[in-house]
Amino acid sequence: MIKYALRCEHDDRFEAWFADSSGYDDQAARGLIECPECGSIKISKAIMAPAVATSRKREATPQHQLKEIAGKVRTHIRNNYDYVGNEFATEARAMHDGDKPERLIYGEASPKESKALKDEGVPVTPLPDALTPVPPKKVN
Repeated sequence: MIKYALRCEHDDRFEAWFADSSGYDDQAARGLIECPECGSIKISKAIMAPAVATSRKREATPQHQLKEIAGKVRTHIRNNYDYVGNEFATEARAMHDGDKPERLIYGEASPKESKALKDEGVPVTPLPDALTPVPPKKVN
């Protein structure tokens, strides 16, 4: 796990956790990181100092604790939500419109699909890579 200090094009500053540096790079390139203040997706890393932990203190670090919590969140999602794959936007919209019964789901949606869902009032939240469970091999 790695925590980055980030800022948007309007100089709003915030922090976010990622599984690793490539997780940040991938999410930033796909426009999946959004400023919590203004909603901008033009995000860059801000300057920050690294936190160094000794091996004896490693288990007590916030990074270790966050990694443990993230594992619990992934397990909870995997055990309690239905994976709908690339049909996430369609399924979420159908439940919101009352065409399908409501249930807990997770899956993939493009940034454009996510924005359209939010604009329509469909309650969705993108998950950072660190919290996203590995999808099952077969979609139901």
